Amino acid sequence: MTISDTKGKSIVKELKENDANPLLGLLIGQETDASLVGLEGKIKITGGSDKSGVPMRADLLGTTRKRVLIPKGVGLQNAEKGLRKRKLLRGNTISEEIYQINSKYDGEIKVEEPKKEEKAEAPKEKPKAEAPKEKPK
Repeated sequence: MTISDTKGKSIVKELKENDANPLLGLLIGQETDASLVGLEGKIKITGGSDKSGVPMRADLLGTTRKRVLIPKGVGLQNAEKGLRKRKLLRGNTISEEIYQINSKYDGEIKVEEPKKEEKAEAPKEKPKAEAPKEKPK
């Protein structure tokens, strides 16, 4: 599950099967409690994709994969004027087949920075000059 906040920071939390059960059946755009991922407040589901990388689309109902003729939006990049393409998309409901869920967090995510280990600096040695391999002509 990818969670982004209003400041532009994002974190990735991996949920096990039992932890992800409360998310099953939620639609894109719905809000849920953020305590599922260890945060306070609410998170809003904004999208996701399945194990094959097929994106979810908010205007397709259900959990199934469908081949849809779309003029623009999620699943179609850089469309020319008047161009429509048939793309494979997934419905807006979270199911067991969804592997990645994107969401927005209403608060600010505090990211812990890794601790840097201090190493004792060894004295630097000067590199030895190598002799030329050939005699210049």
